[in-house]
Amino acid sequence: MLALIAGRGALPKAIADAQRELPLICALEGFEPEELVVDLVFRLETLGTFLDALHARGVTQVCFCGAIDRPRLRLGRLDLKTLPLVPTFLRALKLGDDGALRALISLFEAKGFAVLGADALLAGLTMAAGVVTRATPQEAHQGLPKLGREVLLRMGQADLGQACVLRGQDILAQEDVTGTDAMLARFLSGGQGKGAVLFKAPKPNQDRRADLPTIGPKTAAAAVTAGFDGIILEADGVIVLDQPQVIETLNEAGLFLWLV
Repeated sequence: MLALIAGRGALPKAIADAQRELPLICALEGFEPEELVVDLVFRLETLGTFLDALHARGVTQVCFCGAIDRPRLRLGRLDLKTLPLVPTFLRALKLGDDGALRALISLFEAKGFAVLGADALLAGLTMAAGVVTRATPQEAHQGLPKLGREVLLRMGQADLGQACVLRGQDILAQEDVTGTDAMLARFLSGGQGKGAVLFKAPKPNQDRRADLPTIGPKTAAAAVTAGFDGIILEADGVIVLDQPQVIETLNEAGLFLWLV
């Protein structure tokens, strides 16, 4: 049986709807998905009990999907079955997002669960290399994939962010813990985003079974409002939700979507 550790956004429901058998829907307290009925809610402080509950339900596979913020660990609320996990928790709290996710995945694997990526459960989430819009990148954009990869490499070394905003050789913004939407919000007024491009890709060497970068119609609409020239994504490395709507939004505004 499959369990989804579901967060916010459209991805959890898309994955759940694609399964032949209804998965068990689980959520971290405070980050429940908007469009699914949750079967099990847990806290970080009760993770040990939650893992036992998954076994009791016959769960063998787990997928982390949807957005959550890094939760706080309240040592005074730990239950007995979670106490043995505290050393792993404390190590994870010292790491960046990817390091913390790797630690969390290791806890599930140590209990015998197979951890699957979202793209293993729903075909077509990512897109192959090429330009998929009517608008195409121009000469001024040709060097941006290389620059974007260099920026994300530096960001990845600090385990921070999966996106940046570029224009020419200028780095206008870099994603931080507040996420892509917050980064793009800086460009929604005042014309500061005119001629810029959003670049998004996984962190170097990140575990792609969790926190694969994602865009959707909201991202496309923000890029249009900001006056961007287009969006560049790593081919087969970024989840694109509601792809027809994303492409339509960009086509109507004359922006490009380039998978590299």
